Amino acid sequence: MEMTVDFPGGERVDAHFGPFTVETDQTNEKGEPGSAPMPFDLFLASIATCAGIYALHFCRQRNLPTDGMKLIQRSHRNRQTGMVESIDLEIQIPAGFPEKYVSPLIRSAELCAVKKHLENPPKFNVYTQVIAPVEAS
Repeated sequence: MEMTVDFPGGERVDAHFGPFTVETDQTNEKGEPGSAPMPFDLFLASIATCAGIYALHFCRQRNLPTDGMKLIQRSHRNRQTGMVESIDLEIQIPAGFPEKYVSPLIRSAELCAVKKHLENPPKFNVYTQVIAPVEAS
């Protein structure tokens, strides 16, 4: 998959892929949110939504109830490094959800592709390429 990132102004950095644009921004000096989520927040959201789609598909394949079902993600940071040390994913299931499906539901959420990539991270290759200047017409 190829993704193009551009810099539309201020602290904005947007990613374009296929028919989609993902906008990101940074908080300002006062700590107020920008016009879009910060990139790291989108990274965390990708974990929660990925686990959520696996849980949703699990339930739909078995015709299990999903009304009111939610997934709550909590990130825990190391106070010294500021790095996320652990992430809790709590799947809130509706009353009457069949007990025999609780453990398999958890296992299905653990199959999330984002989580799997964190467990076996890809190698990153960062480099530059000089672009030709745009000629004035």
